[in-house]
Amino acid sequence: MSRDNAIAESVHRTLDQYFQDLDGEEPTALYDMVMRNAERPMLAFVMDRAGGNQSVAARMLGINRNTLRRKLSDHELL
Repeated sequence: MSRDNAIAESVHRTLDQYFQDLDGEEPTALYDMVMRNAERPMLAFVMDRAGGNQSVAARMLGINRNTLRRKLSDHELL
């Protein structure tokens, strides 16, 4: 199994459990919830791996450094 597939499978399992926990209730703002809960730990992990260097982290993520700074600020990681 590739890493991409492992991540996708983890998301699938987590969403399956989330829907089971809802017990038939309809979710709201699911996209925002998933993105927020996945993005913050990913940013924190990559920043740690990059030794706190935002330019290195931005390259690892494949995003612009200014975008990274905005996301770090949004997630209160600055």
